[in-house]
Amino acid sequence: MNTSTADPCQASIAEISARLARREISPVEITRAILDRIAALDPKLHAYATVTAELAMAQARQAEGEIMRGELRGPLHGVPVAVKDLCNTRGIPTAAGMPLHRDFRPDHDATVVTRLRESGAVLVGKLQLTEGAMADHHPAVAVPANPWSSTHWSGASSSGSGVATAASLCFAALGSDTGGSIRFPSAMNGVTGIKPTWGRVSRYGVFPLAPSLDHVGPMARSAEDAAIVLGAIAGPDANDPTTLRARVPDYLALAPDVRGLRIGLDLQTISTDVEPSVARALQGAVRALEGIGARIIELTLPPTAPLALGWGAYCAAEAAVVHEPTFPSRAAEYGPNLRGFLEFGGMVTGMQLARLELERRVFAGRLAALFDEIDLLLVPVFGATGMTAARVSALGADPEAMAAFITFTAPFDFSGSPTITMPCGFDDDGVPIGFQLVAPHLGEDRLVAAGRAFQEVTDWHRRRPVV
Repeated sequence: MNTSTADPCQASIAEISARLARREISPVEITRAILDRIAALDPKLHAYATVTAELAMAQARQAEGEIMRGELRGPLHGVPVAVKDLCNTRGIPTAAGMPLHRDFRPDHDATVVTRLRESGAVLVGKLQLTEGAMADHHPAVAVPANPWSSTHWSGASSSGSGVATAASLCFAALGSDTGGSIRFPSAMNGVTGIKPTWGRVSRYGVFPLAPSLDHVGPMARSAEDAAIVLGAIAGPDANDPTTLRARVPDYLALAPDVRGLRIGLDLQTISTDVEPSVARALQGAVRALEGIGARIIELTLPPTAPLALGWGAYCAAEAAVVHEPTFPSRAAEYGPNLRGFLEFGGMVTGMQLARLELERRVFAGRLAALFDEIDLLLVPVFGATGMTAARVSALGADPEAMAAFITFTAPFDFSGSPTITMPCGFDDDGVPIGFQLVAPHLGEDRLVAAGRAFQEVTDWHRRRPVV
């Protein structure tokens, strides 16, 4: 474990951006350093599906010229980033974790990719993910390795995004979240992830899993860095009519302060619902927040079990629609997990979906009512430790075990609520543990302020795996 940021690749976006603006380091130098680090470490980490070295160097040279002329675009100008390989990139393979699509080269960029480019960010590559953004990687794909422990799960579905960010193979990454896919890899790899309000970030050009549940958001090494990326990609998009029209605020405008902030907490969720090492880490996070002035409000979380149990059917039905062009006509090219999931989706009935839709609305209403009494809600990401890829995959055969695993993630995809996930400790194997703060819709600025305040008095986010 390393807490030093002497290596510029391990610096924060805020730090490297300031150095770039002062011309202490150039975009070409830092991009070359990141590409060299990818070349040295990624053969064993497998975070990248595609490294875009030529494009990155061209963008770095462009950024260098602009910065030298004083034409600063903002804090991402000249900063190397990467995106999950379900975000369309013009002329660059975009496979969505599916060998079926290995040769697909889009003729346009996803809106989030366009916005990163317009911010001056340097795209160093496309990050690996589970097949079609579901639970398992395709058997033909090398699974990204958790840099803290190669025997442990790296998270799903944004596995490469979590690994690359933690291992300093980019300064930030984009992930997507349908049932926990930003939050799981953020927690497992010790990084900070924001799942924005549904509709806050455009999904245009992003391969969907279940469109009404999909969220696109940033993964970075701090709340401040994640906020910088979110500010670049958020906002309405004419190409995605589901995007929200609300103005995008300066996510760093609120001071990093939680004094007087009311944080709701169901005590059962940080004690009996989680394993002991997770409970200790979560209780430490609560004490840290109390120590800097937050008010902890005890409450009872609205029931999450019905949505957690029903998530598979709801998601599978939407996914079956998404995959109609290639499934079942090319079913043999799918991995067994996604193939079985889509077959299940085709059997979900209208009555099942209607019941789940009603439950979705009830949960969202009860959650909204909670925010009349609190400002934020604190919940785990998941309650278990010792998670391996095989153990997570086996959950698919046990609906109740899977529901228990996603009980703190999937419901907030159903409600469309924004969350921030941050590291708060390590388990007995030295693998990171994370927690979530949840806000009312469009409360990302409040999440960032609380996250920055928490990270000013803790150092979990500054620790780096030794790889």
